Amino acid sequence: MNADFSRTLALLRQEKEISQRKAAADLGISQALLSHYENGVREPGLAFVKKACDYYHVSADYLLGRTLDRDGGMIDSDELYDSSDEKGTLRGSIAATLQKKLLVNTINLLFELLGKTNCREAVTAAGQYLGAAIYPLYRALHRAAGGKDAFFALDAAAFSAGASDAAMLQSRALYRLALERHAAEDGAFPAMDAETLTGSYPGLAQSMTQVLHAADEQANKWIAQMPSSH
Repeated sequence: MNADFSRTLALLRQEKEISQRKAAADLGISQALLSHYENGVREPGLAFVKKACDYYHVSADYLLGRTLDRDGGMIDSDELYDSSDEKGTLRGSIAATLQKKLLVNTINLLFELLGKTNCREAVTAAGQYLGAAIYPLYRALHRAAGGKDAFFALDAAAFSAGASDAAMLQSRALYRLALERHAAEDGAFPAMDAETLTGSYPGLAQSMTQVLHAADEQANKWIAQMPSSH
């Protein structure tokens, strides 16, 4: 069984915020055996895989690393529409076109670099975080344009209470945890120095620098507006 299985099994338990002892008891095995499964020391049988899928409410394909969709939908990257190479502009707005290009280029570089780590958990969490960040922006635009909340699966009360914001923060935590675990396991990482990035990805690196610089300025401006503690 591949390494994705053991990492995903451990990650699902951590997402559920339960101890290894409780999960083992619920799954009908010893804590020691679950530890072996989560660390890739031993491989479980089909019966355990089925029980774990039911317990964590995910598909076997997700647990085995064959899909990023927890419900089991297989995503074929060759058939996925990709607009990153389109040279058209967003009609009526130069500002929108510029922002689109900067962010698309930056996200392309982010996932290019993440792909070199071969850390599935980090890639998944990054996608979930960005999706959760876009969600309230699109929903607010949809609502302002006269759209109905019924279009979304998340009900209006939960959205207003910040459910999507909470999901975004959870994804960011999982992303950091995945990268820290990957580093602790001596996993691969790409070179991240400015010279290498500029040489390997000149256009993308330039966009990323602009996006990061703008975010730094925005954060520093907010810090400067905070009242002094003295």
